[in-house]
Amino acid sequence: MAVSHNVGSKHGVAPLEVSVEAGNGGAAEWLDDDGRPRRTGTFWTASAHIVTAVIGSGVLSLAWAIAQLGWVAGPAAMLLFAFVTYYTATLLAECYRTGDPETGKRNYTYMDAVRSNLGGAKVAFCGVIQYANLVGVAIGYTIAASISMKAVRRAGCFHAHGHADPCNSSSTPYMILFGVVQILFSQIPDFDQIWWLSIVAAVMSFTYSSIGLSLGIAQTISNGGFMGSLTGISIGAGVTSTQKIWHTLQAFGDIAFAYSFSNILIEIQDTIKAPPPSESKVMQKATRLSVATTTIFYMLCGCMGYAAFGDKAPDNLLTGFGFFEPFWLIDIANVAIVVHLVGAYQVFCQPIFAFVERRAAAAWPDSAFVSQELRVGPFAVSVFRLTWRSSFVCVTTVVAMLLPFFGNVVGFLGAVSFWPLTVYFPVEMYIKQRRVPRGSTKWICLQTLSVSCLLVSVAAAAGSIADVIDALKVYRPFSG
Repeated sequence: MAVSHNVGSKHGVAPLEVSVEAGNGGAAEWLDDDGRPRRTGTFWTASAHIVTAVIGSGVLSLAWAIAQLGWVAGPAAMLLFAFVTYYTATLLAECYRTGDPETGKRNYTYMDAVRSNLGGAKVAFCGVIQYANLVGVAIGYTIAASISMKAVRRAGCFHAHGHADPCNSSSTPYMILFGVVQILFSQIPDFDQIWWLSIVAAVMSFTYSSIGLSLGIAQTISNGGFMGSLTGISIGAGVTSTQKIWHTLQAFGDIAFAYSFSNILIEIQDTIKAPPPSESKVMQKATRLSVATTTIFYMLCGCMGYAAFGDKAPDNLLTGFGFFEPFWLIDIANVAIVVHLVGAYQVFCQPIFAFVERRAAAAWPDSAFVSQELRVGPFAVSVFRLTWRSSFVCVTTVVAMLLPFFGNVVGFLGAVSFWPLTVYFPVEMYIKQRRVPRGSTKWICLQTLSVSCLLVSVAAAAGSIADVIDALKVYRPFSG
C-alpha cells in the first residue's frame, strides 16, 4: 500500500508531498534531490523507451512513403528527418534541469520545461499540442493493432481458401480486445514501472521489422532486381498530378511521424537516475543510439519494401498484403506488432495519465478516492486511477472505430506535431537557456531550421487532410 509522507530536503527547501513505499519514508538513500523516490533508469532503459516510442507501426508505411518520393528524395528525406530529430532532441535534453545541468531544478514534464524557460501563453500552446498529439497517437495505435489482428485472421483465410476469397471481417472486435488489454496495463502507475514492458515492446519492434525486411529482400530476389524509379510514382495510370502532389506531401508526414518522440522525451528523462553523469548526457547518448539504430532499420525496411513492390507498395507492408506467404511468418510479424503496440500505447499515454492525476492529487489531497491505492506487483490500483484511465481507454477505442483509415491518420499526426514539439520549443528553450544572442550566426541557423520545418509541417498536414477528406467520402462509421 502506498503511503504519503511530507519530506523536506536538508537544504531548507519547502516540503514536498511524495509517495513512498511503507517503511522507506525515513531513509534518505531512497530519495532523490527533489524528495521523490529514487529514480533507477539507465542509458539502456531510456534507449528501450525511445526505441519503443520511435520504431512504431510507422515503419510499415515507409515503403509507401518512398514510393511517393522515389529513390532520390525518399532516402534523403529519411536521413534529413533523422538528423533534425536527433539534433533537436539533444537541445531538448538540456532543458530537463533549469540552471546547473546536475543540480538545477528538475522539469518533470515537457510543459514544465516550457514553463521554466519560456512561460506565458506558450505553456498552454505546448500543453494543447502535446496532449492532443498523445491522444491521437493512442487512437492511431488502437487502429494499427486492430489491422494487424485482422491481418492474422485474413492470412489464415487466404491460406485455406485461396486469394480469390475476399476474407472480409470487421476490425471492431479487435479494437475492443486491444482496449480491454490496455485497461489492464493502464493500472501500472508510471514510466518507471513500465521499463520491462518497453524492453519487450522494443524486441517485438525489431522482430517484425526484421521479418518485413527479410520478406522484402526475398521478393526483390524473386523479381530479379530492384523495382521503383528515381522520382517515385508517375503521373498517369490512375494517378492525377493533384494526387501525386498530395501523396508526396503525405509521405513527408509519414516519415516525420516515424521519428517522433520529442513529445515524451522529458518524461523519459525523468526516469534516469541522479548524476553523475548528468541526466542530459545519458539522454543524449540514448538518443544517439536509438536514432542511429532506428534510421538503419528504417532505411532497410523502407528501401527494401520499395525495391520489392515499386509503385504498388502498400501503405502498411505486413497488413496490406504485399506478401501472402509464408502465412505463418506473416502471422508472427503481425502478432509482434500487436505486442509492441500494447507497450507503445502505454509509453505515449503515461504523460497524459500523470498530468490528470497530478491535478487531481493537488485539488483533493485528502481524498481516499484519489490517493488510496493497492499495490499488486507492478500494478497500483486506486478507485480514481481505475475510473479515469479506463474511461480514457474506452474513449480512444470508440474514436478509433470511427477512424479506421490508418495511413491518413499517421501522416496527419506526424505533420501537426512535428514542428512545434520536435523543433520549435526545443530551439526556443535552447536559445533562452544558453542566451544565444539575437542576430548571431547560431541564432540565424536555429531560426532557419525552425522556419524550414514549419513549412514542411504545413505542407505535409495539407496533404494528409486532403487524403482524409477523400477517405471520408466513401467511409461509413463502425463499418471498418
